[in-house]
Amino acid sequence: MGNCCRSPAAVAREDVKSSNFSGNDHGRKDKSGAAKSQKPVTVLTDVKNSNVEEKYLVDRELGRGEFGITYLCIDRNSKELLACKSISKRKLRTAVDVEDVRREVAIMKHLPVNSNIVSFREACEDENAVHLVMELCEGGELFDRIVARGHYTERAAAAVTRTIMEVVMLCHKHGVIHRDLKPENFLFANKKENSPLKAIDFGLSIFFKPGESFSEIVGSPYYMAPEVLKRNYGPEIDIWSAGVILYILLCGVPPFWAESEQGVAQAILRGAIDFKREPWPSISESAKNLVRQMLEPDPKLRLTAKQVLEHSWLQNAKKAPNVPLGDVVKSRLKQFSLMNRFKRKALRVIADFLSNEEVEDLREMFSKIDTDNDGIVSVQELKAGLPKLNSQLAESEVQMLVEAIDTNGKGTLDYGEFIAVSLHLQRMANDEHLHKAFSYFDKDGNGYIEPDELRDALMEDGADDCANVANDIFQEVDTDKDGRISFEEFAAMMKTGTDWRKASRHYSRGRFNSLSVKLMKDGSLNLGNE
Repeated sequence: MGNCCRSPAAVAREDVKSSNFSGNDHGRKDKSGAAKSQKPVTVLTDVKNSNVEEKYLVDRELGRGEFGITYLCIDRNSKELLACKSISKRKLRTAVDVEDVRREVAIMKHLPVNSNIVSFREACEDENAVHLVMELCEGGELFDRIVARGHYTERAAAAVTRTIMEVVMLCHKHGVIHRDLKPENFLFANKKENSPLKAIDFGLSIFFKPGESFSEIVGSPYYMAPEVLKRNYGPEIDIWSAGVILYILLCGVPPFWAESEQGVAQAILRGAIDFKREPWPSISESAKNLVRQMLEPDPKLRLTAKQVLEHSWLQNAKKAPNVPLGDVVKSRLKQFSLMNRFKRKALRVIADFLSNEEVEDLREMFSKIDTDNDGIVSVQELKAGLPKLNSQLAESEVQMLVEAIDTNGKGTLDYGEFIAVSLHLQRMANDEHLHKAFSYFDKDGNGYIEPDELRDALMEDGADDCANVANDIFQEVDTDKDGRISFEEFAAMMKTGTDWRKASRHYSRGRFNSLSVKLMKDGSLNLGNE
């Protein structure tokens, strides 16, 4: 969330300058250690190099993914508010990455104007980045809206599912497989109750011809169809992913869940769907029937987008039960918005290790923001003071940040929590800080954080569900699944975040390609065929 008020061009330039000490330097060096200058790659061959800021006033950061940072921007002529997704060329490390961006632009240009797809304005390219300018969606993520409303029903799930399936049908009609349908790829256009829901990300989408099949494993683990893992798939995978979203909308958790990525894949291949846990017994048979037909393991038997839209549950959406599905669903959905507890604890540990010189400026900042000098910072004081930290977060984002860092639900930040927020916003944690924080958790000094060490550390914060949280954290952070967290895995978590919804394309390509080999060797690819 750092660099919120600076331009994408400035951030991209800084990306390039800082790459030598970021710990992710992929530039080649000669024997003297000097970096050789490389000619910048041209990503968009049909677009002239141009400065995006000549045409648009680029404002605060709205969000970031693995490749791109999205900014609020304003058309200098029309004064229209738009969004600008800036993709740093430094992060496009392979020809596949470059091709992904080219294809994303081509698909956004190719798809017709539709009220449920974010409208594309134009693409610009300069020496350091590619900038995609598009319609601004200010209404927040699909799940966040549902949680905030505090009211969740089959009728609401049906309305959302209809929108998602209309997007899928449009894509398939125009020869595009989305390949990465998941809840965070749908945003509401505005904050109104009747706001349109829009698909916003086509970064993994691909053109297809009827009968054509694909073998590359991409997508996000929990939404991945079995035929993707078997490396032989077509447009039917989008129906499966939409079925997973529908299942989550109705009960708050994914249908295929396990403690390891191999376990998740095996659960997907096995295809057993749990309709016994709450609140399924109170959900209509028609809704369950649609979920079953969308999560049909055989793509030839799976419903098409048109058939899903013709299903009686969606046809009679306005008659679907309008009874809230209960707190169990809302609480499960809400956990999607929270900062990983492990990361929060690590930020506090790093704050404690910082030298007087390093925190002097922050201590002074805390004093300035804490206008009533009571030793704590309220949400209002934080909102007023954040511009001084080079940050321009939206009010809802400030509230979410306070909730994420605030360990005991006071709605305020003490000095230590404020330092942790500052670290998070300014990305101050360097490798030396990270090593010190890692050592804090690695009590026996063997170079790894074990489950019991993590549980003990979380217990210090008085959490009563440490075992479950530790299991969830290991599921996310222990990427090689050896039952312990190495420094490299810890550093990756701290630098990139570990929201399980946002499984990156590198994660998918790298980890799931190797997983596919494991599944082939152990016979798992035959699961579901028995």
